[in-house]
Amino acid sequence: MENSKYTNLRLQYKIWFTDEAGAGLLGDGKWKILKAIDEAGSLTAACEKLGITYRRTWNDLKSIEKRLGFSLLEKNRGGIDGGSTSLTVEGQRLIRAFDLFHEQMDVIMQDHFKILIKELTLNGKN
Repeated sequence: MENSKYTNLRLQYKIWFTDEAGAGLLGDGKWKILKAIDEAGSLTAACEKLGITYRRTWNDLKSIEKRLGFSLLEKNRGGIDGGSTSLTVEGQRLIRAFDLFHEQMDVIMQDHFKILIKELTLNGKN
């Protein structure tokens, strides 16, 4: 079968947004971190779940907040049980919008990947 040489191809891609200067601002990685914080209610728990360092993640998120011009996180210092970190309304809005954007792009990318494989297969038969 001619198309068998393409059966091992898989589509992988990342989405990220930049600022006007082209510096990375928010992408799949930070989106996953924000979602993990929202689910876990703690930056520490989110970092542990994702296997990333707390300090760097905190600094990265603070940098993003500064560049966006609004807060993503609300940090509550705790007592015996420790503190918590939650997303602000803007932070929640951002991850919901990114969720929707990703869902829509996933469909588009998969559709166009199928077209690519079809073209490769058809062109391979010429």
